[in-house]
Order: sequence, then structure tokens, then C-alpha cells
Amino acid sequence: MVNYRPFFDMKDTPVVPSLPRGRILVVSAAVLWSLSGLFKCILKHDTPLRLGLEPVSDLAIAFYRVFFAGLFLLPTLRRRSISFRPAMLAMVACFAAMNLTFVLALTGGKAANAILLQYTAPLWIYLAGIAWLGESPSLQGWTSLLVGLLGVAVLMMGGRQEADLPVIGLGLASGLFYAGVVVFLRVLRDAASNWLTVLNHLGAALVVAPLLFSRGWPSLSPAQLAVLALFGVVQMGLPYVLMAKGLRVVSPQEAGVITLLEPLLNPLFAYLVAPDTEAPTVYTLFGGACIVGALAWRYRPTKQLPAT
Repeated sequence: MVNYRPFFDMKDTPVVPSLPRGRILVVSAAVLWSLSGLFKCILKHDTPLRLGLEPVSDLAIAFYRVFFAGLFLLPTLRRRSISFRPAMLAMVACFAAMNLTFVLALTGGKAANAILLQYTAPLWIYLAGIAWLGESPSLQGWTSLLVGLLGVAVLMMGGRQEADLPVIGLGLASGLFYAGVVVFLRVLRDAASNWLTVLNHLGAALVVAPLLFSRGWPSLSPAQLAVLALFGVVQMGLPYVLMAKGLRVVSPQEAGVITLLEPLLNPLFAYLVAPDTEAPTVYTLFGGACIVGALAWRYRPTKQLPAT
């Protein structure tokens, strides 16, 4: 989806996999990331699992998702990796806002819309790179931006038709905040990536905790806590580890194309659990096709001219 090196260049990983195994690791990470819609439906809908008397609240999902992911990733941290720079506070704020707006969009509407709008992040990163980081624009980049924005416009039109525009706005905000996270990761590229990853997840949990306390800390069943732990570990924490290993041999561009599996599979898994509420509309299908197509065009392999 984006240049993954700032996230996953974990130099403490000693074993370099083969290229086919590296691709399998990246595919596995994308599939696990795509499970957010499935977990949301299990926690929020009345399913045969009967996890608890009441559905888990949106804020509880937002807290426990990053909390358990951060705990899972904590063993990857080394003492020598820990550092502090003021920009890290802004990075954590963006990550916390991204997590909160994404979960609110995910739980408030269709999983398809939430994940597709979060995947607009590379479009905003492209604009930020030109405006603030001095990167050169390209025809390929501008084309993907315009097609992606067309997809956003279609999704917003659908949200207006379905009286779901606030949820669409939350999904779009999650993409903007995700872009902010990536920009700060570029600024902080000299810091240890495993430290930044743990800091983002546990910092985001710390931001959500007061909001959860203000509502009254939820009383959850052991089954609900177990599913929330799986949500954090399997859908967030484990994919980071798999991607870190895969990126030792897979290029960021190829990884960006492979992880487009996430916005394709996410709505499918949600639909299988809750077909009555998660069926995609024509707006979702067309708008999603524009966004995914724009990203595929943006990260498609290009021929390199031979050196002279």
C-alpha cells in the first residue's frame, strides 16, 4: 500500500528468507490485516458465537485492538532501540487518531467503506511528498491521484444516499491520519522501526483509555476479551512481524501491490459473517474499484532504463 520500509525494517531479524517465501509472508500479512471486518462483525453483531450479553463498544474495540497488538510486539523491542524526539509525539497522535477514526468507521458502517477509505492514504502521501518533502511529481502519480479521488467522490455520493456520510467522513479521516503517520515515519527514519511500532500501538491505547473511562470501563466476558486479544495479535501484531521478514527480500513496490489483497478480502470476510448488513452497494463496488485500481497503477512495476 505504501513504502513499507519505515514500518518494518527490523534489523534484529537475522534470517533472510527466499524470495518465494518472502512473498508468501507478505501475502499472509495482507490476509491477516483483512480480518478486521470479520472481527468487527463477531464483536458487534449477534452471531452464533454468543460472546456476551451486549456487543463490545466501539471505544473498547479501539483500545483493546492496539493494546494487545502493542503487548504482542513488545518482545521485538531492544533497550538500545529506545529513543525520544519531539516528532514522535505527533506521530503517536496521528496513529491514535487513525486507529480511533478507522474503528469508528468500521463499527459505524460497512467494513468495505472503512478499509477502502483508509487505503486513500497513499494519495495524500503523494501530495504531502510533493508539497513538503520535495519529491518530484509524475504522470503516473497524478493519474492515480485523480482516479482515486473519483473513487472517494463515488463513496461519498453513496454515503449521502444512504444517510451514512458521517461514517464516510470518519473513514476518509483515517486515511488522512494514516498518511500523517507515514510522513512522520519518514521524518523519524533514523529511529529504530520496532521502537516506533511499539510506541504507536501502546501510545494509541493510552490516548483511547481516558475516553473509555469517561464512558465507564466496559464489563466484558472472557470470550469477548479473548476475541479482542486475537483481534490485536492476529489482525495487527502478527502481520507486522510477517511483513518485516518478507520485506527483507520483497521490494516495497511489490509489497504495496500484494497488500491490495486487504481491501479486496476485508469486505468479503465481513459479508460472510453478516451478509444482511455488510453487502456492498453499487457505490462501494465502483468507488472501491477506482481506489484499488489507482493504487495498482501507482505501484505497478516500471521498466528501468539501463545505465550508460
